[in-house]
Amino acid sequence: MPRKPVRRTWGMRPSTRSPPPLCLARASVFLSTSTWRCSPPRLYLKLKNFEEEVRAHRDLDGFLARASIILNETATSLDDVLRAMLSRLAHDPHNTEPDCNLRLFMAMLFTDAGAPMEGKAHLLSDTIQGVTATATGVQYQQSWICIICTSKALQKRHVCISRLVRPQNWGENSCEVRFVILVLAPPKMKSTKTAAEVGRTFATMFLDITFRQKLLNTRTEEEFKEALVHQRQLLTMERQRSSIGTKGYMNSISIHKSPQPPKHKDFLPMGKGIREDIARRFPVYPLDFTDGIIGKNKAVGKYITTTLFLYFACLLPTIAFGSLNDENTNGAIDVQKTIAGQSIGGLLYALFSGQPLVVLLTTAPLALYIQVISGICDDYDLDFNTFYAWTGLWNSFFLALYSLFNLSLLMSLFKRSTEEIIALFISITFMLDAVKGMVKIFQKYYYDNFGNHHEDNTSVVSLLGLGTSLNTSLHTALNTSLLASPLELTSVSGPGTEHLGRETAVLSLLIMLGTLWLSYTLYQFKKSPYLHPYMREILSDCALPISVLTFSLICSYGFREIKMSQFRYNPSKSLFEVAEMHSLSLGAVTSAMGLGFLLSLLFFIEQNLVAALANAPENRLVKGTAYHWDLLLIAIINSGLSLFGLPWIHAAYPHSPLHVRALAMVEERVENGHIYETIVNVKETRLTTLGASILVGFSLLLLPFPLQWIPKPVLYGLFLYIALTSIDGNQLFERVALLLKDQTSYPPTHYIRRVPQRKIHYFTGLQVMQLLLLCAFGMSNLPYMKMIFPLIMIVMIPIRYNLLPRIIEAKYLDVMDAEH
Repeated sequence: MPRKPVRRTWGMRPSTRSPPPLCLARASVFLSTSTWRCSPPRLYLKLKNFEEEVRAHRDLDGFLARASIILNETATSLDDVLRAMLSRLAHDPHNTEPDCNLRLFMAMLFTDAGAPMEGKAHLLSDTIQGVTATATGVQYQQSWICIICTSKALQKRHVCISRLVRPQNWGENSCEVRFVILVLAPPKMKSTKTAAEVGRTFATMFLDITFRQKLLNTRTEEEFKEALVHQRQLLTMERQRSSIGTKGYMNSISIHKSPQPPKHKDFLPMGKGIREDIARRFPVYPLDFTDGIIGKNKAVGKYITTTLFLYFACLLPTIAFGSLNDENTNGAIDVQKTIAGQSIGGLLYALFSGQPLVVLLTTAPLALYIQVISGICDDYDLDFNTFYAWTGLWNSFFLALYSLFNLSLLMSLFKRSTEEIIALFISITFMLDAVKGMVKIFQKYYYDNFGNHHEDNTSVVSLLGLGTSLNTSLHTALNTSLLASPLELTSVSGPGTEHLGRETAVLSLLIMLGTLWLSYTLYQFKKSPYLHPYMREILSDCALPISVLTFSLICSYGFREIKMSQFRYNPSKSLFEVAEMHSLSLGAVTSAMGLGFLLSLLFFIEQNLVAALANAPENRLVKGTAYHWDLLLIAIINSGLSLFGLPWIHAAYPHSPLHVRALAMVEERVENGHIYETIVNVKETRLTTLGASILVGFSLLLLPFPLQWIPKPVLYGLFLYIALTSIDGNQLFERVALLLKDQTSYPPTHYIRRVPQRKIHYFTGLQVMQLLLLCAFGMSNLPYMKMIFPLIMIVMIPIRYNLLPRIIEAKYLDVMDAEH
């Protein structure tokens, strides 16, 4: 049996230069004085101070002079990896050791020194491993491990770094090891030159997740060494790490503080927030165009695939809502104007916004407001273009006031749980769009034709009557909800109309589900073991365009004898028609002000909420936020769109978080058998949104051909895909799913570990009740009741702060609202 390790429990105060309390995470390294693969007592060490400690530089410089680096090690077992590293040290031309006994060193690296090497679970003696201490607990950095060893047979220190071809699972807290650092040293050394001190130097460097990602991308030993030198320079500039570095990047130890605007109480100084936003973002404005294009870490391929994803993700909903606006406004706002407004607004925002990763889009609630305005104009015989323009100008006026008086700071009152309720509500509306559209197709083509072909069969007719009645009721209920179907069926005439029957309905269902299946399968393809990792990433980024084009071609050529319905298209007489602002009475202008105020609440919440989700700490954005300036820019853009009769736009969910994820480099980590993805860094660029907006503008040349080749079921599949991908990572959805899982299968999340199970389910139930309340107002049959659902979002603030603490203890609520 292996000898028991000496159990020591030493504690050390954290480094005085550790990140401030407001930072997302405080990182440190610890030295395990027990054996590996046990639950050892931890000896916490200070991070190496590269700014003041001389040995930090000398250790690295001395290592580079006689570097021992193994790239793409193919060994899979720990023993084989260590043998390869020791063999490299033994045959190193810089090695002047008189005796390098491989078996001796292998025996000294493990606590079971006298036992046979084969057939045992060996226990490493001393290791250094990184941990990240957050408000939700301690997490191991499992992608690297530093092994230290002292031997009297050595005369000087040796360091070898091995990069494995693929992550290896070597036991608890080391389930995804990719880097192995081996430090050998004589036992009698100066206190600043011991093996533990050398290991602390390299452990401090490997704590940075961005640095580890750079090492994975190096191809030669020279590039590997350059990355080490560059990391040393970054660590040396520790005092400047709270601001943007020379290339706008920040070390992962001191991540940007909060996803919300700073919590100031000083709202009165007019324009203070805007000035701070401009001062924060303007210095890095050129980097928004050059990052990923110029320099070593190029990402041109990722930019191209992300631009294509954004193009299809913006164009197809734009066509859908443009068709709906065309019907609701009798052609005043049609598909052409919707595409033109999307292109112009997106282009201006991409050029001048503070956070270009946010994606603008016309949404279903905006289509609802346009429908209400059209109804008011019909009832009171008002000119639609003029009343629409006045409503949009009042909306922009209130948004400008909100931004000038720094009211975006109020968004800090929205907790994570409240944000997730609103996000899940938006996802539900996308699902309802797809369901309502498919119900209409079956109502028009399946049930009607089924009844016509079986008029002589009394029993079938009776069954059909029951089914038609139920379907009609469902159809009527959905049709009067918050989001009227964005795609109304149009009549199809010409050759092949005899096939407009049940075949159309069944094929539509298959096409919708096929689009969803292919897009989501390709989206998850990056997690599969097939093909090269670069190819998997490209297929995942291009999942949406590939699925849309594939099933559009299947409908157009594979089933050309079955005519599929197309979106409504009427050529516009004039794309840019300025409204006659003087033609309305004072009472009509006052009414427009009321509508504009309610609309401004929706804009204010949606814009700031989506921006907060895009700037979430887990996304590791480093160039800063610009909530106030972006809100003012939205007001300016929508003022112009209102005057020319183009549909309004604001920050879109889930397009903005998906855009951030598409530009992210991720690293997988394993915790208790569950795999999680951690974002390493994000390419913060304007080029993707700029390119997508330009492509959307050029799409005006593709009307009506070939865009009308895209059948409506493909668009419905797109809505389901967006809804499905948006709930990925939504804690509310995950906790609802816990009700259906066996307790032994619960993931080891922070709230599972720190909150009683009953309290978790109470909290989930209260969130579901708030979601149902929001859906009741947002999807009400009363049109004017739908308009006040932004007020329900605001009502959730006192519910969270005043009502929930009376049911669940505040300490548990804080844990549930904490980040991962």
